[in-house]
Amino acid sequence: MGPLLGVLQVLPLADWAALALFFTAWVGYATWARRRAAHKPSILATTNRWRRLWMLQTTHRENRIVDSAVAQSLAASPSFFASTSILIIGGLLAALGATEKTTELVRELPFAARTSALVFDLKLVLLLAIFIHAFFRFTWSIRQYSFGAIMVGAAPDARLYATDGQREAFADRAGRVMGLAAETFNDGLRAYYMAFAAVSWFFSP
Repeated sequence: MGPLLGVLQVLPLADWAALALFFTAWVGYATWARRRAAHKPSILATTNRWRRLWMLQTTHRENRIVDSAVAQSLAASPSFFASTSILIIGGLLAALGATEKTTELVRELPFAARTSALVFDLKLVLLLAIFIHAFFRFTWSIRQYSFGAIMVGAAPDARLYATDGQREAFADRAGRVMGLAAETFNDGLRAYYMAFAAVSWFFSP
């Protein structure tokens, strides 16, 4: 119990409550949104159906240059956010390396909470963890879009599909890959939104 009490005493009770609420809200919202989509389609679920239709239409086209261009443009958004995440992570690491100066700067901000250097470091570490998570989600989304582009490029010629069932099977597989890429990108965006909530911790629990 001694080490546990020592850990609990690092932060005030209000900060522990804020952390618990933060992670509960994040995990709870993600779970709720996933379950709700099964009963009432979300924007993501609706666009996933359109992605499948897109892949189905791809099987009817002989020239798939447009499809390849669309897949490449979809991967541009997670690529941009992944690059941005690297810059933010670098800035946070620099702030961790100059904690004293950063703490003094934050203390000059109006309404900023007065905390010790250790607590301030913990707040920076939380933000760092969020953006590292976002970075990996964005890079995985890029990979998934690449897999989808490969499937589009490897699709047989439109005249080689013997039955509509083969077209439907390809649309199911390729559309699912594109949908997973979009869902992963959405996870990264959600991490950015939650980072704004985490920033408020610097001002008050």
